[in-house]
Amino acid sequence: MSPLHSRPAPLDQADGLRRMFAHARVRFVPVVSNPHVAFGGVMLERLTAAFAEHGRHTLVVDAGERGPQHSEMATLELGQCIETLSAQVSYLAARALPIKFVDTHGSTAAFLQACADATPHADVVLVHAPATDLVRLFSRSEVRPLLLADDRPASVTHAYAAMKLLTQRAGLVVHDLLLGAAAASPRAERIAMQIATCADDFLGAVLRDWVLIDPATDATEPPTDALRRWARETLLPPMPVAGPGADPLRAPAFGAPARLN
Repeated sequence: MSPLHSRPAPLDQADGLRRMFAHARVRFVPVVSNPHVAFGGVMLERLTAAFAEHGRHTLVVDAGERGPQHSEMATLELGQCIETLSAQVSYLAARALPIKFVDTHGSTAAFLQACADATPHADVVLVHAPATDLVRLFSRSEVRPLLLADDRPASVTHAYAAMKLLTQRAGLVVHDLLLGAAAASPRAERIAMQIATCADDFLGAVLRDWVLIDPATDATEPPTDALRRWARETLLPPMPVAGPGADPLRAPAFGAPARLN
C-alpha cells in the first residue's frame, strides 16, 4: 500500500472533520462491511428500521466488498444515482466510489459531504464499507464504528482485524458490534466478550456495546429493545472532547462502558 494511504490524517484535517460532524444535522454512521457475514443485507435493513422508528430518514451508502459497483455518473451527479427505496430509506451503490474523492492528504472525507449534499432530507448517512475505506473517510473524527459479525470464526476474525485497523490507523478506539446469530445461540455472548477482551488487552480499544440480530426474524417485526437502544444512543450528539489539553483520541467522547449482556 502506498505511503499516502498509510499516514494518519494531519491534525488540522481532523479538526475540520470534528467541526463538520458537530454542526451537521445529519448523523454519519460507519458500518464495517464483512464479506464473511451471511446475512449482511438483513442486518443493514434492521438498522434502517431502527432509525425509522425514531423518525429518521437513512441514506445507505453501500461501498461494501459485495455491493454493486458505483455508476459512472456518480462522480458528476451523485444525487442522480441515489435510489428511493421507501419513505424512510434511500440507497446509493458505492463500491469503489469513496476513493474517487481522495485529497492530497489521502482523505476521502469530501465524499461524506457530497452524500449529505445529495440527500438533504436524510437524517442518517449509514456508510457500509471495508475498514480500509472507513479509515480514509473517518480518520480521527467523532464517530463510533459498528462492526458486523456472525457466530462463525471467519467473520469474527475479520471483525477483529477491522477493529485493529481502525484503531491503529484512524484513531477510532470506541466500537460497537452487531452480531447476527440465532436468539438462542450459545456462542453469541462468548464472541462479544472475546472481541471486547482482545480490544482492551491488545489494542487499547473499547467494545462499548453489542446487539444481537436474529437473521431468521421476519423483516416486518419491530426492532428489538436492544437495537432501539443502540439507535437512540447513536443519534445523540457526540459529547465534547474533554479539556483543552486532552488527547482527542482518548477522551471519553462516548461515555458508556462495554455492555456485554
